[in-house]
Parts: sequence; structure tokens; C-alpha cells
Amino acid sequence: MNLDTLNLYCDVIRSGSFSLGAAAHRISQSAASQAVRQLEEELGTQLIDRTKRPFMVTPEGKKFFDACLVLLDNFEKAKAEITSQRTLVSGAVRVAVIYSVGLHDMGIYCQQFTTRYPQAKIRLAYLHPHEVVDVVINDEADLGILSFPLPHRSLTIIPWHSEPMVFVCHRSHPLAKRKTVSFRDLEGEAFVAFDRGLSIRKAIDRALRQRNVNVNMAMEFDNIETIKHAITIQAGVSILPEPSVIREVETGVLATIPLDMPELVRPIGIIHRRQRLLTQTAQELLQFLRDQEQ
Repeated sequence: MNLDTLNLYCDVIRSGSFSLGAAAHRISQSAASQAVRQLEEELGTQLIDRTKRPFMVTPEGKKFFDACLVLLDNFEKAKAEITSQRTLVSGAVRVAVIYSVGLHDMGIYCQQFTTRYPQAKIRLAYLHPHEVVDVVINDEADLGILSFPLPHRSLTIIPWHSEPMVFVCHRSHPLAKRKTVSFRDLEGEAFVAFDRGLSIRKAIDRALRQRNVNVNMAMEFDNIETIKHAITIQAGVSILPEPSVIREVETGVLATIPLDMPELVRPIGIIHRRQRLLTQTAQELLQFLRDQEQ
């Protein structure tokens, strides 16, 4: 006995015809009759009196029909409730973000998303790049957002956007008024760099090395905020993603100038665990973030 057979039985009774009930289920009349006979054998009673033309429903058949209607109706209600819960955009999404992306973009995005979905909450954690990867792999975050995401067997990587990198200096620096800075202008400059282990440092070093440019590594830090502070106190210059210094340029503290090194961009990606099924809210947030870049 299964739900399909119960549905078939109800359709036969409603229509008063084996052939019409069978047609509704795209099976033959004989198959429908056999299915009802199996029900009768399983229940140990006659449900339909076939000696009458048209057939007559026995009292037991009528009672079973009413019970089937209740059962099937409750099943559909339960299925609809479960489906609606699954598709409801509510609950919390845990997002791990590197500092430079989180501080400048995610606040606005989170506000827009929760305005659209008032029952959703976004819990942000600002971390270093390797920590973002770790918390996503360890199921401590649903989504991660970081720069230069590296392939990992446990992760799905979705490219989000690429940020152009620019020359950054104090507003009083001799190069601050230039329209473009050539790689040759970087020769011998005191340079405030990222830590050697970071992907962004490796990309910058590679671009300088390919052009035989030697800079004076004055300081090394693991985050953009500290690098910007060092430039503000005139400890040196740097190459940074353009969106990360918008605030300082607007206030007149720092200057940014385009570089003639077009390959220097910072790719930003969104990651999630490959084998983990995202909640509906996490899926909606992921799609929302992707839509912002289209």
C-alpha cells in the first residue's frame, strides 16, 4: 500500500469508473482494477461491489475512502509546510570576511539584504585570509569572502569581482600629483609591503621582478589598515586595491595614482564547503552578492 495507490483508489471512487481513474494516472484499466484488488486483499475486505453496473462502493469502501482523503490531505499539508519552511528566507547566515572587504563593502550589502529579507540575519566575522578558509572548512561559517582564493578540495570557489591595484602615497609625496605612475618610478622607493606569505604580496613581487624593479622594503604588515596608517605617517608608499583606500583619498589624507602594471588586480572570491548543503537564506545571500557585481 502506498500513496499512489491510495490516490488511484480515491480517483476511481470519485469518478465512479475504473477507466477514468486509470486515465488520470496514465495506466490501463486492468492495472487500476488490479491495484484496487490488492488493496482489498491487504485490508481483508471488499471495497467495491463489481457485480453492479456501474459498480457500487461498499460501506467498508466508503469508510476507507473517507480515511484516505484525510490521510492524503494531511500529507499535502505537511509537504507544503515543509517546503515553505525550506524556502523561507529567515535565520542567520555566518559569513567570514577579510578585513579590507568586510569593512568597506559588507556593511552596506548586509543592510540591503536584511531590508529585503527582514527575517534574515547576517553574522559577520572579520578574519585574516587563512582564518577565513579554516572556519569555512570547519563549518564555523556558511560563506567566506577573501582575496586570491586558492583551489581546495573541500571548497567551492565563486569568483566575485576583481579590484584594480593602484600606487598609494601620502598627499605630499612627489608622485602624488602624477596622472600615472610608471613602474620605473618605483625604483628605490621606501615600500610598505604586505607580509611575504600573503598571495597579494606574491603578486606584487612577481610584477616588480618581471620589470626588474627594486624597491626598499621599509615595513611589512599583514593587513591593509596598518599599511595605510604607515603611509599616512609617511613611512613609505605601497600598491593597494583601489577600493580599500577610497575613504582616505576622499578625506585628502592619501593619494592614489593608476599604475602602468595592468595585470595587478586583486581577485575577490566567495567560498563555501563543497559537500555542505547551503540553507535557503545562505543561497539567497550568495545570489544577492553575485548580483551586485553584474
